[in-house]
Amino acid sequence: MTATLMRKPAPAAASTGARDSRAAVSALARFEARRLLLSIPVVLAFALYVAWIVWRTLRPSDDYPVLQDADRATQGGPLLVGLVAMLAANQAALRSLRRDTERHFAVLALTPWRRTAAHVLSVVPLALLTAAAVTAQFTWEALKSGAVGRGSVAELLTGPLLVLLFGAIGVLLARLYPSAVAGPLLVVVFLLLFVGGAFPFGGETGPVWLRPVVTTSGVHPFPSDLLGRPAAWHALYLAGLALTAALLAVLVSGGRTRSVRAGLVGVSVLAVLAGVVQTGGVPAATEAARTRASLTPEKDQTCLRRGPSHYCAFPEWTPLVDDWARVAGRVQALAGGSAHERPLLVRQRLEARYGLSGDAALEPATRPDQVTVGTSWGGNRVPEFSMAVAGVLVAGNERRAGELCDGRMVTLMWLSLAWQPDPESVLRNVRLDDSLTGSAVVLSRTEPLTMTAGQTEVVRGLFHRPFQDVAARVKTHWSELTAPGVTTDRAGRLLGVHEEVGLDRCAG
Repeated sequence: MTATLMRKPAPAAASTGARDSRAAVSALARFEARRLLLSIPVVLAFALYVAWIVWRTLRPSDDYPVLQDADRATQGGPLLVGLVAMLAANQAALRSLRRDTERHFAVLALTPWRRTAAHVLSVVPLALLTAAAVTAQFTWEALKSGAVGRGSVAELLTGPLLVLLFGAIGVLLARLYPSAVAGPLLVVVFLLLFVGGAFPFGGETGPVWLRPVVTTSGVHPFPSDLLGRPAAWHALYLAGLALTAALLAVLVSGGRTRSVRAGLVGVSVLAVLAGVVQTGGVPAATEAARTRASLTPEKDQTCLRRGPSHYCAFPEWTPLVDDWARVAGRVQALAGGSAHERPLLVRQRLEARYGLSGDAALEPATRPDQVTVGTSWGGNRVPEFSMAVAGVLVAGNERRAGELCDGRMVTLMWLSLAWQPDPESVLRNVRLDDSLTGSAVVLSRTEPLTMTAGQTEVVRGLFHRPFQDVAARVKTHWSELTAPGVTTDRAGRLLGVHEEVGLDRCAG
């Protein structure tokens, strides 16, 4: 009976010891996390990150964000925070060696591998703070009245996972190679590989997904179901790498328990599996959907009627139909003849067959009433669309508008820009060389337009004349202003600009 009673306290002592060890690890992790968050490099990096978020989200050209692009836009800033976290965590793990206090830790109950675990856990609060910043950045974009599309949670997880990954790598490096210069050298290597472009793989698919961040995107947004990005697998890949680095650091420090070894095997398998799957390329179904959206967009679109015209858009863009109708209505209100009330078919188009990074121009539509609008909106995309509307009204269709080389270009440009608050500034912005004199190429979602020096001079002259007077002249002389072969000189005189501008010779 006495022997039995003497054996009973042993399990309680073991349990108490385990709880004490976990409490000690937690306390050390909190202490190191506080030091990490308050270290000068981390504070400066996070301040730059926040400043970058504010600058990016407050730009006027970003009033119409596409959320499936906005989620990827959250991944660049955390890369800087992650690299600084790697350096700070590495230096924190080496602090006892630098200050020659390592021998004092030998008298403590906290073993080296538990101290390593605490250093790894100290990165978690910084990752959570990064997650809060990512959430704030995306939420700000999503709450804008012009926001369209939908974001991906997996894409948003990339930033915080980067911080965890780089922090764990910093601790692992400290245990594998305890040198003060190893951390800065590794930061330089990562900068060269992933920021400086020295990584040997690029493109949209394949080994490029082995990079920590893959923000492949083109000039024009894609519908979310055409992205084909393995974002969920990439998030699992980053999580697997982070846990692998963390558990490997613990194992190297002496934590060779069964649970650590089993966990290391499990997360390594997860990282490899996710890494292999994510490099498999764009799914065949996505490729087929991209082709269908490029060649026969009407099969995937929703059409809404506004006034006499119809506006056909991919489902995620239907909230912008009223904006398109407002611009088209302003252009048509200035036109004369039958163009004033001509029914239009405004169709959203994109070229998706060449991947996310493709920037191929769209073929101009030949249907008399069809006007192209792209998947971007706001900024210069608004006058580009108004020029497409004016081109169809003046020339008959988009293809003929792209071939204009006579005085009809004057009418087209005035119709598309005169209703703007500052038409001259908009004219500068839509010209390829940002000029207000001489000949120039004018941006367009289909084939670019060309303006001669004489046409530029006449159009600018019209902007300085009374708006109502020019508008009345456009309606009065509409037939002659839109007649093939009308000269720029004649168009200017009909509209009240009496200047000799020479022959019409388009820019090459």
